Amino acid sequence: MPPPEAAENPSANPSPSPPSMRGVRWLFLVLLLFTGVAVRLFYLARKPFWFDECFSVEVARIGWGNFLRLLWWREANMSLYYLLLRVWLHFGQREFFIRSLSVVFAAATLPAIYWLAKLLDDRRVALIAVALFTLNAYNVRYAQEARSYALFLLLATLSSGLLIAVLRERARRYWLGYVIVSILAVYAHLYALLLLAAHWIAVRLLSSAQIREDRPMALPPQMRRAWITIGCVVLPLLIFVGKTGAGPIRWIKRPGVADVLEFFEHLAGSESWILLALFAAACVAAVVPTGRRLFARGQTWEVWRLQFLLIWLFFPVLLTVLLSFARPVFLGRYMIFCLPALLILVAMGLARLPTWWLLGPALVGILLLSFEGIVFVYGHDFDHERDASGAATGFILDHADPQDGLIFHIADTRIAYEFFRSLRAGENTASRAYTGQLGPKIVFPYHGAGLDYRDFTGKPTADFLGAIGASYPRVWIMLMNNGSAENPDPTTAMLTKVMSESFPKVQRWQFTKVEVRLYSQQ
Repeated sequence: MPPPEAAENPSANPSPSPPSMRGVRWLFLVLLLFTGVAVRLFYLARKPFWFDECFSVEVARIGWGNFLRLLWWREANMSLYYLLLRVWLHFGQREFFIRSLSVVFAAATLPAIYWLAKLLDDRRVALIAVALFTLNAYNVRYAQEARSYALFLLLATLSSGLLIAVLRERARRYWLGYVIVSILAVYAHLYALLLLAAHWIAVRLLSSAQIREDRPMALPPQMRRAWITIGCVVLPLLIFVGKTGAGPIRWIKRPGVADVLEFFEHLAGSESWILLALFAAACVAAVVPTGRRLFARGQTWEVWRLQFLLIWLFFPVLLTVLLSFARPVFLGRYMIFCLPALLILVAMGLARLPTWWLLGPALVGILLLSFEGIVFVYGHDFDHERDASGAATGFILDHADPQDGLIFHIADTRIAYEFFRSLRAGENTASRAYTGQLGPKIVFPYHGAGLDYRDFTGKPTADFLGAIGASYPRVWIMLMNNGSAENPDPTTAMLTKVMSESFPKVQRWQFTKVEVRLYSQQ
């Protein structure tokens, strides 16, 4: 007679598959891997670089001394990605190659999701989850961007897989792997702490849950040591957060219900509600058979794994939305690490369809809607409009004289300018040591040839602006995200007033999220 757990969940003890079926599964997995890489490489350089991507590259290219100072002073978040990008840039510095690092991380996430889904259920569910991930437009969007989100998603998936492996096997290699990968995830993105909090909550629900049929499972002592170790190693990052506060994310707006719903639409991989509705129906199909047991502690493995996925999917979103009533901290792309939980839940729901004649059309329909989302992200972005800092930089370089001055409305606007200027100069060095004269003379921020860590922050003062009229007959100003003409930010208002006193003539050109001005004395 099989144990109760095996009777309740047939996938707990799957029968061995014939060699032919194993071969078919591996072939299907390889085809999905190639498809996933192809759709992420296609049109990889179609959309222009925007400020955040320029920022990643320039942070990774500055000298080691400035790099370490900048990490501690301002940019400790995503520090792991900056380090890896720093190595990657030694092999190429064109936009396609820079972004391809994120494609590598996305490709590695595909087998990681297969492994995690197989640990939680069976191979069929794992293949469905991988198919959903392969054509998930939300991942495609961030796999085509030079930021840390693809790396963050990979490490979050591996961390969760290693947690399940620890609970099921208690092997030392899994415990060490969980500690190392979780630490790396936090240094890839600070919001990985939310994932670890979700892990803690889910493990606390274990009690006497039967992770393995032959013995009850309580909280392993390794997990307590793991979380203590992780806390000690990420302490410098926590100190950084205490030192800087919410300053680096003060631009985030307070979310509403529509923003949260839109996030889940995007996470599903679409700009419309249809795909999200299908995902929600599949999730319900996965959860409903557990009934009230879903809300009880100390449940069987079948119920606990659903609790784990639901906590992973919803707890980080709920917590950040609640915290946003005091200080806005919810941002859709910061929650990308919830994607594997959603896809595996949907795969579990689809796997409950009794025959392939039902499962096949349902999966094909979802994948077609997902591919429609991919077509959308090839030319658009889900969550924001890209700035035209590249076009603005090109305009200045084309029309400025060498004796002109150049001021940036806020210091880090210079970061995008430097990136596009390096492309124009044809530089291919990993260190930002450009000293040639290309474009006007940079007046602010300026701390010597090449970027300095102090060039990443600050604003010009009224006294500084009032004194430059004696040195330059013409001054260019590049402004970014500075409000509207009717409601400019305080720095823009001050700049407009002070500059008009020294330069009677002003010309303006408007680009997406960027304004270029030319002040001249005649």
